Amino acid sequence: MNFIDTAEIKVKAGDGGNGGVYFLREKYRPYGGPAGGDGGKGGSIILQADASKTTFLDFKYKRNFLAQSGEHGKPKNQHGKDAKDITIKVPVGTIVVDKNTNQILCDLTKHGESFLVAKGGKGGLGNAHFATSRNQTPRKFTYGKKGEEKELILILKTIADISIVGLPNVGKSTLLSVLTNAHPKIADYPFTTLYPELGILKTEENAFSIADIPGIIENAHKGAGLGLDFLKHIERSKHLIIAIDLSSQDPIKDFEILLKELSLYDKSLIQKIKTIVGTKLDVANEKSLELLKNLAREKKIDFIAVSSSTGENINKLKNYLSNLKKS
Repeated sequence: MNFIDTAEIKVKAGDGGNGGVYFLREKYRPYGGPAGGDGGKGGSIILQADASKTTFLDFKYKRNFLAQSGEHGKPKNQHGKDAKDITIKVPVGTIVVDKNTNQILCDLTKHGESFLVAKGGKGGLGNAHFATSRNQTPRKFTYGKKGEEKELILILKTIADISIVGLPNVGKSTLLSVLTNAHPKIADYPFTTLYPELGILKTEENAFSIADIPGIIENAHKGAGLGLDFLKHIERSKHLIIAIDLSSQDPIKDFEILLKELSLYDKSLIQKIKTIVGTKLDVANEKSLELLKNLAREKKIDFIAVSSSTGENINKLKNYLSNLKKS
């Protein structure tokens, strides 16, 4: 599977170059004073969010990143050359954790946002700094500082304005494809969606992202189906849509399963549920349709029934979601 949402990497910034020990040797000054330059700075390591990245697949093959050290100080008071920094591109939505301290170092939520995760060592001082009235030819210098070294855990939490949640095979992927420009895998068997799919819904007034996550089944919190670990990808969403199959014989039970599993993962997710979308309106069970309408009224949340196959009420849903995004 090419979607990887956690990774561990090691980063080592470059050491600073040592200060140089040199003396002036000129035609008319055979015994000139100290002229050792300072060492160059070691290369730092920077993490940068890149919207073109969607997974940590790159880190499956490369997990160690080592920046070069700065050059040592040179004669004639010339400083050693600073080493180049290394920039590591990661997906937008990457949380960076120090593996040894378990401290969250940064949360990169915008394209181009960057964080200096390992600082290069400062260059040492050359012997030119240590001349005194008593010692005009010092051989003293300082070593460059060591570059920072860290073990990091990278965690990807997808950033979507609205996320679609439902049981397997309720038509979430098809709904995402007709609402947005996404092309998720669609098939008539459970767990077609194995990782979050993102699409952009564009209207005359705005454009925003919608995520479709893998289907949730009863006892997912115990590891059934695909489990619940992927729910971290909806934690950032402002609104959740509950998708219920209108051809289901027991839509109320379907809804209760989803509520229970979401609550067991994170109770705060329940507050984000704004809408029930009844899918497969073209093959709806009339009893199920009425039950869901009544349930939505009881829960004081909105209800819209749609058919991705015929397009019925899809534009209505688009307008509704556009207004929901603005709320």
